[in-house]
Amino acid sequence: MADAALVQRLRADVAAFNAWRAAHPREPVDLSDADLAGAELGAAQLAFASLERANFAGADLRGAKLTGVSAVSACFDAAKLGAATLTNADFSRASLQGADASGVVAQSAKFPGANLSRAFFHEGRFSFADLQSANLDGAHIERADFDRASLVDARLCRAYAVGASLPGAFLQGADLSDANFLEAQFLRTDLRGVRAVNCSFFGANLADADLSAADLSGAILERALLVRTCLDGAQLRGCRVYGAATWDVSLTGAAQHELVITPADMPAITVDSLEVAQFVYLLLNNERIRSVIDTLATKAVLILGRFTPERKAVLDALRERLRLRGYLPILFDFEKPATRNLTETVSTLGHLSRFVIADLSAARSIPQEVERLVPRLPSVVFRPIIAADDEPWAMWDDFRVYPWVLEPYRYASQQTLLDNLDACVIGPAEARLAELARR
Repeated sequence: MADAALVQRLRADVAAFNAWRAAHPREPVDLSDADLAGAELGAAQLAFASLERANFAGADLRGAKLTGVSAVSACFDAAKLGAATLTNADFSRASLQGADASGVVAQSAKFPGANLSRAFFHEGRFSFADLQSANLDGAHIERADFDRASLVDARLCRAYAVGASLPGAFLQGADLSDANFLEAQFLRTDLRGVRAVNCSFFGANLADADLSAADLSGAILERALLVRTCLDGAQLRGCRVYGAATWDVSLTGAAQHELVITPADMPAITVDSLEVAQFVYLLLNNERIRSVIDTLATKAVLILGRFTPERKAVLDALRERLRLRGYLPILFDFEKPATRNLTETVSTLGHLSRFVIADLSAARSIPQEVERLVPRLPSVVFRPIIAADDEPWAMWDDFRVYPWVLEPYRYASQQTLLDNLDACVIGPAEARLAELARR
């Protein structure tokens, strides 16, 4: 329990308390459980004092010496900590919600080596604060401001950092393994321009985080969740990315070099693209992926056509019959990907296909798709079909010169097409494939 006389002396006259402390440097200072809410304690000499569970909510501790204090579970909510020194202090489970430890470098708080594990920083201000080598394992720093703070070699394992603001922070050598930066309620975590050289984000949740212009050279991103993460202009040189989940990542202007796609205990294999890192690893190490690619090349059939209700019904029926015959039909009826135009997507699917069936009836986009596909895919048979009462577009004759393009099969009705699918559509396509293979 707190020494009541010391509490009274501290509240009454900080200068007198400091003079007493200077005269009694080895006298223990016990302020545990003390209520010092709102007290004016600027420049108080409280080094190595016991502050467990003490209440400093709203107190002015600017310039205070708190080196080596034990402040486990203490409350510093909305306290002013500018220029305070908290080197090697124990603030585990302490509450610093709304606390202000910010300021230019000379006026910000100093926390080097402090234990801040499981502490609460919610909406606190710690810009320019020195947290070098501090322990923030399991800390709650959501919505807190660490703009240009120094977190060099700090530990933030399992930290809850949703909506935290760390633009320009120094994270060199920091450990953020399993930290959670996931966006909540449209509040994006701000990691723009952080200096995170050799930082560990192992297993961290960086979904929706903004890491634009961040320096992640040598960073560990193994098993990290990078979903809709912004890495525009980031430095991704020498990062370890084994097991990282990358979906809809924005990489405009990012420098990607020598990304290590293998685990730390295996010989390093590097690529220069985060988007293809996982795919390349699977190609090298997963027989099933290779079999999937083989399956696509031998079974995939790309179906193109109009998607008006009448024409779509024909394409859907065609897809079902192809599936029953052991093929893998790909019906192009989805929205184009945001990062590629429609023709590029069709071309990609065409390269993966055994043959292409294109319904030329009432053609609109088909001419452009045919122009892109046919000249570039000499090993993929192009099997056109068309309603009996329709005619191909005027420039169709230009494609008849390609040996992998068959003459259009005319069908009177959907049922006629299905009844003659083997003899008039699949059979001729497979026969032309065999003929091309013999050449």
